[in-house]
Amino acid sequence: MVRSSRARAAAVLATGALAVSALAAAPTAASGPPGPSGPVPVAQFDGPRGVDVDRAGRIVVGASDGSISVVTDRGPHPRVRVIGSVPPGFAPAVAAGRPGTVYALTGGGAPGTGAATLYVLRNGKPAKPVADIAAYQQGDHDPYNQEGDPAESNPYGVAALKDGSVLVADAAGNDLIRVYPDGDIVTVARLKPRTVEVPEGLPPEFNGEPLPPAGTPITAEAVATSVTVGSDGYWYVGELRGFPATPGTSQIWRIKPGSQDAVCDPEQPNQGDCRRFADGLTSIVDLGAGGNGSVYAVELVKQSWLQWELGLADPPVGSLFRVRPGGARTEVAPGQLILPGGVAAGRNGRLYVTGPIFGPGALSRIA
Repeated sequence: MVRSSRARAAAVLATGALAVSALAAAPTAASGPPGPSGPVPVAQFDGPRGVDVDRAGRIVVGASDGSISVVTDRGPHPRVRVIGSVPPGFAPAVAAGRPGTVYALTGGGAPGTGAATLYVLRNGKPAKPVADIAAYQQGDHDPYNQEGDPAESNPYGVAALKDGSVLVADAAGNDLIRVYPDGDIVTVARLKPRTVEVPEGLPPEFNGEPLPPAGTPITAEAVATSVTVGSDGYWYVGELRGFPATPGTSQIWRIKPGSQDAVCDPEQPNQGDCRRFADGLTSIVDLGAGGNGSVYAVELVKQSWLQWELGLADPPVGSLFRVRPGGARTEVAPGQLILPGGVAAGRNGRLYVTGPIFGPGALSRIA
C-alpha cells in the first residue's frame, strides 16, 4: 500500500521533490498578465512561505534559506531588510508579535538540527529558541493517530497573541498548541481524522505502489497546517487533509480563545470549544484574518496536494479564498497563484501572498 497519509503530506510540504525541477523558472502567477486585482510582485525570495504584517504595516517574510525579512511596501521601490535567520530548509512560518518582536517556526526534521523549533527575533538580535515543539510532542501523543507514530511532529503554522504567547499548528501532531514566553506549552485543541472517499482520476499505482480505487473509504488525518487570530478574537485552524487528499474535505475550525484540550470533531462539528467554521476546501496551507469575522484561506493546489505529487496538476495553480461566517466564500485572484504559501492582510485593503513555495518566488500584493 502507498505511504501513510501524513507521511505523504509531510514529504510534499517539507521537500517539494517534484517542485524543484518543475518550478525552477516558474512565475508567481499563472500565465497571462495580472487582472486589476491580481498579484503584483513586491520583492523576490527563494521559496517564500511565511508572511505576516506587523503593527507598523511592514510585511514579515520567511524564505527557504532560513532568512527572515521585513519588507516596507511604500512608494515605487519597496525596501527589504533581513532581520535574522533560522536553520535553512523548508521556509519557516512567521508571526509578528509585540513591537520589535518576530517569531519564526521551523518544520519537522532530525533532532539537533534546529528543526521543529519556535524561535524569537527581537530588535536585531540573533534568533533565540523559545520551545522545542518536537520534544513536547514526545510527551503529548496524538490519540487519533492513524499511522503508528503518535509522537511525530511537523510544526507548520504560527500566530502571535497579544499576551506574548504563541499558537502553533502541528501538521503531524494534528493539534494546536500554545507556547508561553517562558517555554511552557499547553495543548489547545486536537483535530480528529475524517473518513473520506478516494477521488476519481487517480492512477492505479504510483512509483510501483498500488493506489486504492475511486470510492474506497479511507480514514484521513486532518494535518493541521495553519492558524490565525480572527477579527472576532477567536482562533482559527486550517487542515491540509492527509491521503488520499480528497478535494473538498479540508475544514476550517473556530476555537474559543483560552481553550485547552478541545476536540475538533468532524462527526460532531458544532459542539464544544472547537466548532467548524467552514468545509469544502482543498489542501489548506495558510489562513489570514479578514474583516467582519472573515478568514482568508490559501489552498496549495486546487486539485489537491496529492494530485500535484502524482503529476496530475500542471501547472499547480492554487487558490485564495475569503471565507465568511456561515461558510460562504469568494475566490481572490482566481487562476493567478502558483503553489501559494501564505497570506496576510495589510493596510488599505491590501493582501500579501507568498509563492511559489519551492524555487524562485516572491512576496506579492493584491490590491
